[in-house]
Amino acid sequence: MGNTAASWKNATKKLSDGYEKLTDTILKHKKIAIPLLYVILIAIPFLGPSQYFIRVLCLIGVYSILTLSLNLIAGYMGQTSMGHAALYCLGGYFSALLGSNLGMPFWITIFFGILGGALGGLILGLSTMRLSGSYLAVITLAFAEVVEMVILNWNDVTNGPLGVRNIPRPEIFGIELTTANGGFYWLVIVLVTISVLVSMCVVNSKFGRAVRAIKEDELAAKLMGVHTAAYKVKTIVLSGAMAGLAGAFYASMNRYIDANTFNFDVSMTILCIVIFGGLGSIPGMIIGSTLLIAFPEVLRSLADYRFVVYGLLLIFMMRFRSQGLLGGLSKKPYKLPKGVLRPGEQDQASLGKQVK
Repeated sequence: MGNTAASWKNATKKLSDGYEKLTDTILKHKKIAIPLLYVILIAIPFLGPSQYFIRVLCLIGVYSILTLSLNLIAGYMGQTSMGHAALYCLGGYFSALLGSNLGMPFWITIFFGILGGALGGLILGLSTMRLSGSYLAVITLAFAEVVEMVILNWNDVTNGPLGVRNIPRPEIFGIELTTANGGFYWLVIVLVTISVLVSMCVVNSKFGRAVRAIKEDELAAKLMGVHTAAYKVKTIVLSGAMAGLAGAFYASMNRYIDANTFNFDVSMTILCIVIFGGLGSIPGMIIGSTLLIAFPEVLRSLADYRFVVYGLLLIFMMRFRSQGLLGGLSKKPYKLPKGVLRPGEQDQASLGKQVK
């Protein structure tokens, strides 16, 4: 029995080490890997895929944006949100109502969708700026329920349970973008790229360093002069704006939305992807969305049991790789410029010179 356990432990360690080497190799050659990925993505429509396949890719893009937005809260700020679909919903409804009722073009309503998500983030942020941990999780869940009830009962504005229909699609030079002509596919690639760049800019800025300091030790961040409450609110507002962007895109692509489109299952799916992909990892959000959104579509017979499968995957991840697929990369030593040594390395280098 002991030998079996030891061999199993060695096998899992070898598998983990091999996976670490693979991810390190990809990250080391990211200047080649990223352009190659874009070449593959650009080539997909020219291979003649079905409209259904293109729609699945668009859904992966939508959830990539959503997980990138939640990653700002959960991955970098270290807070749990269980009602992220509410911000997604506000973005979708702001854009859909203006387009359907007032006839505004998509290129204008998408900005109102971003504004709607940001406004929801501002309300949520101001309500929770003194909270953290389980208290914040419960408040976000309650906020999502409030938004859903307002959508269902404010019939004069939201059309209640009947939802919003005939949402206009975007047009470029008089050509309507659809999944059939690949227009939505190209658009979602652009939106995901923008979301990735925004996330990178935030993380690598003074703002991002302050947010990560709150995650590591909020009290220490306060003592260092970080206005933690303000940074929490700003992070949730930015996250809401990105979720609103995804909502506006999805509403236009689907052409119909109702309150059930943004239910609790959506919030749990987003949270599962963030944990599965790796908290604080931007590439992890893309890979996690690809795997967990494509899975129910590939295995349609198991689509009704996707949360059972998601749960088993998360249990497996917590047991063998608790940081997620690409999580924990931020814990690796920071790569210093060429010629710059760390304190310990400097002592060794000076000792080597003295020996010589």
